Amino acid sequence: MSADITLLNPQGFPIAETRLVAAAQAVLNGHPQHRGGRLTILLADKGMVQTLNAQHRQCDAPTDVLSFPASALPAEIAGGSPYLGDVVIAPELAAKPASGADEQDALCLLVIHGTLHLLGYTHYKSADKEAMWLAQAAALNSLRIDPAVVSAYADAVAH
Repeated sequence: MSADITLLNPQGFPIAETRLVAAAQAVLNGHPQHRGGRLTILLADKGMVQTLNAQHRQCDAPTDVLSFPASALPAEIAGGSPYLGDVVIAPELAAKPASGADEQDALCLLVIHGTLHLLGYTHYKSADKEAMWLAQAAALNSLRIDPAVVSAYADAVAH
C-alpha cells in the first residue's frame, strides 16, 4: 500500500517534484505501520516559512524545513488512511550543499527529515538523534542518495 502524498508548489519552484514525493514515500516504506498514511509537502517562499516559524515555534526567523504533525482524529471519524501532517520547505533557503552534492538530493534530505518528524522522531537528545539519523540514512540509501549529503548540507548551513 502506498501513501497519499500531496505536493503543493504554488510558487512554481523549479523542483523535481516526483523525487520529493519519493523521498517522503521512502520514509513511510521504512515504517510499515505508516505506509498508507497521508501527508502534504508544501514548497513555500521564505516569508511564509518565517511567518509559520514565528507563529508555531515562537522563532521569528526563516528556516529551511518545518514539520506539523497532525493530531489523531477521534475513532468515529478517523476511517481510512491517517493524516500524518504537513512538511513545509523553503527551497530558496535550502543551503546549497558543499562537496558537489546535488541540490535536489539536499531537498530530498529535507523532505526525509521533515517526514521523520511527522512520525515522532526528534534529535534533541543523543539517543533520539542516533535513531533519527539511522532512519534518515536508510531512506536516503533506498533512494540511492549518498548519506554524506547530511554532512555536506550541515557544512553548507554552518557557513
